[in-house]
Amino acid sequence: MSLNINLSDIDLAELDFNNMGAWPKAGKVGLALVVATAVMLLSYLFLIKDQVSHLDAQLQKEQELRLEYQSKYGKAINLELYQQQMQEMEKTFSVLLKQLPATHETPGMLDDITFAGTSVGLTFVRINWMPEIEKEFYTELPIQIEVIGEYHQIGNFVSEIAKLPRIVSLHDFVIQSREEGNQSFSVIAKTYRYKELKK
Repeated sequence: MSLNINLSDIDLAELDFNNMGAWPKAGKVGLALVVATAVMLLSYLFLIKDQVSHLDAQLQKEQELRLEYQSKYGKAINLELYQQQMQEMEKTFSVLLKQLPATHETPGMLDDITFAGTSVGLTFVRINWMPEIEKEFYTELPIQIEVIGEYHQIGNFVSEIAKLPRIVSLHDFVIQSREEGNQSFSVIAKTYRYKELKK
């Protein structure tokens, strides 16, 4: 079946919109194409475009949910392992907390340090608490120490400090020779107190 449309048969001036039935075949087909194109365009703009945007958004959300599911699935599979690690960390943390002095134990730290020094033959010139330094999870308790003794006695003192049951670290030390032949040892010893988190 052929349409045999001849565009030369169409004279726009002769087309009567009140009597479209009398139009030549080419005019009817042309009008039908214009109307069909307009219907398709309006259908896309008012019916389909929003649905396509909604579909794209849902596909994006689906992809995000898949990734979230994979992540949670991986955690769920390893939940038992994570729980074991958490228990081990709590035990380790508990042991470390025991190495930090409690508030009522801090005065005894001076006694322990003094005993560590005198037991190796050092003479104390100064041992004083310095102002506390607040950190996020703990409080730093610095102690200013100055002793006099022989070089090997100072080394033994540092060794004895390291053996204390509580954590004590030494900072900013200075060793100076004295006229008597011994040395002056000045150091900042720091111990730490765990800060209870407020609930």
